[in-house]
Amino acid sequence: MNTLTNTLTASKKKNLIIGFILLALLFGVIAILEQILPRTSMLFTVLKKGAIYALVAVSMNLLNGFTGLFSLGQAGFMLIGAYTYAIFTIPQDQRAAVYQYYDGGIIQFTLPLPVAIILAGCAAALFAFLIGLPVLKLKSDYLAIATLGFAEIIRAIFQWDKLGAITNGSNLLRKYPVFKSTLFPFAVAGICIALILLLINSTYGRAFKAIRDDEVAAEAMGINLAHHKRLAFIISSFFAGISGALLAMFQTTIQASQFKSAMTYEILLIVVIGGIGSVTGSCISSFLFIACSEWWLRFLDNANLFIGNFHVPLLRPGFRKVVFSIVIMAIVLFYQKGIMGDKEFSIARIKAFFLGLPSPFAKKKTASQPTQGQDTATQAVKEDK
Repeated sequence: MNTLTNTLTASKKKNLIIGFILLALLFGVIAILEQILPRTSMLFTVLKKGAIYALVAVSMNLLNGFTGLFSLGQAGFMLIGAYTYAIFTIPQDQRAAVYQYYDGGIIQFTLPLPVAIILAGCAAALFAFLIGLPVLKLKSDYLAIATLGFAEIIRAIFQWDKLGAITNGSNLLRKYPVFKSTLFPFAVAGICIALILLLINSTYGRAFKAIRDDEVAAEAMGINLAHHKRLAFIISSFFAGISGALLAMFQTTIQASQFKSAMTYEILLIVVIGGIGSVTGSCISSFLFIACSEWWLRFLDNANLFIGNFHVPLLRPGFRKVVFSIVIMAIVLFYQKGIMGDKEFSIARIKAFFLGLPSPFAKKKTASQPTQGQDTATQAVKEDK
């Protein structure tokens, strides 16, 4: 037994070291590319936006995939985070130009960039706490409709002229600090996703999974359903707020009308394509989604595309979205559980795949074993004690 435990521990340490090495190589490659390619290259746009969407997709997966709460309010929490960051980082000497219709606005001080990013997440978490008190009593589609309605209400409120001295009404917020390097959103998103992974693998994370698998069994094992649902909702919103701050930095200007329900649907689509319950699946699908929609399929909008002397028919502005929709339908049809399903990227699985061997950690479920929800709930309660 001790030999098996030592073997598993050594294997985890080895995989962790390999993971850090791969991350260091990734950051090194990005740094080299920034020195070689022009800053206006589409590659950097995809990398920046992909990292931002990876964070918000993982935060949504924490709620939808790991806790089983179907929420559609991510765009609203991103809006709160984006506005909080922008409002508190506009330089004092630029506020008169930004808030030109509101006498420079009420806020007359500037916070450091890291503080403003954390404050953006805290503001989104505060709204999540207040909204979660009545909303989390709902289930399934009713919860989704309620959170979607919240996002639309927030968008309308932030454009209200009465709050213009704070939000600038329906006008743009601009002149706040933006990131110059692609490494910045990667670093922030990477740290946040690592924190979410630590949470998922903790006692609270196992309690979330138990609630997702079987609420009755989880409650019978002593898990406080209301507390853990509220906690998952607040944490998910916190990281959505941080991703909103990063999105504001990426776009250089921000306006409430940009955070429509379509943004939430895109995030949900990324989660479904990557696999509900897979963190690495959400990360991979976010980059694929942004690359396809923003870069790889752009040529389909060119009505004057020639291959030699042959004029490619059918192509016209908007045709890219048609092909993109067909690609998404094909992925959903052939990968009904998403690209990764509920699995995670691991060195052991890659070795097993190429060697044609079963996963070394796979367990066969027998009839005498408890249900998944009961097993997860029991483990969470034992660790909590």
